[in-house]
Amino acid sequence: MPVLMHEPKMRIVGGRIPAVRRMGLVRDITLGQYMPGKSLIHRMDARAKTLLLIIIIVFIFVCRNFISLLTISLFSLIVILMTKISFFKYLKSLKVILAMIIFTGVLNLFWGSGRVLWQWWFLKITEGGVNNAIFITVRIAVMMMVSSVLTYTTSATELTEAIERLMKPLKVFHIKVHEIAMMMTIALRFIPVLLEEADKIMNAQKARGADMENGNVFRRVKALVPVLIPLFVSSIRRAGDLAMAMECRCYNGGENRTKMKIMHFSHIDLFAAIISFLIFCAVIYLNLIYPAVI
Repeated sequence: MPVLMHEPKMRIVGGRIPAVRRMGLVRDITLGQYMPGKSLIHRMDARAKTLLLIIIIVFIFVCRNFISLLTISLFSLIVILMTKISFFKYLKSLKVILAMIIFTGVLNLFWGSGRVLWQWWFLKITEGGVNNAIFITVRIAVMMMVSSVLTYTTSATELTEAIERLMKPLKVFHIKVHEIAMMMTIALRFIPVLLEEADKIMNAQKARGADMENGNVFRRVKALVPVLIPLFVSSIRRAGDLAMAMECRCYNGGENRTKMKIMHFSHIDLFAAIISFLIFCAVIYLNLIYPAVI
């Protein structure tokens, strides 16, 4: 007679089944996700947010000393807090490029001049190298966190329309602006989907006995190779399904398409532009009166 396998009973606490804490990539990485809200940043025009984001990133790289970098960092922090989204969400967005931040910071330790703090063979860490490492690390972290403001507070539809409107002058050169904007937005919004798919594949591999958590760095990287092939195949399949769904709905982007929501600039956008202009003038002034770090 067949042996019946009974599932273990789940203990009910307080009349409710306890939620299982989800482990994996999706729990920690929030890049590309939209979080609805009613903050001032959410209510800003998507075109204004996109333009201001580009300008902020430019001025982050314009900073030449710690005083100007601190000014633009405080401004970015105020913008982040105004979104009324948990600050830890923005910290989680750094996990995507954490390895790059650490690698860049360590590399800049050996690139500088001044008093030698440590030396071994041809490697040496100087006072200028420490300043460079701190400066570059803070610059990349601030740039990544302020970039998350746009995706956290702007829906995919608004972001697509904003990019299309801003790139509209390129139509003079017969460039398919709508298609480019659509591809950029779909690629950005597919990041959480791919992370979730990777999480499912990793859990399936672990259920089959794959060890992805023990061993040195090289062994862990080698264990991730079986995840890449099914993830690549799944991505192609999802892209094909999306293309077929758009064709079945007779999607045809470009001219003669009506808009569900008409974009328009408001006093909030004007106020944000004025404040941003004053901050950028302060950054330029601080660059001129204080010596450069890099």
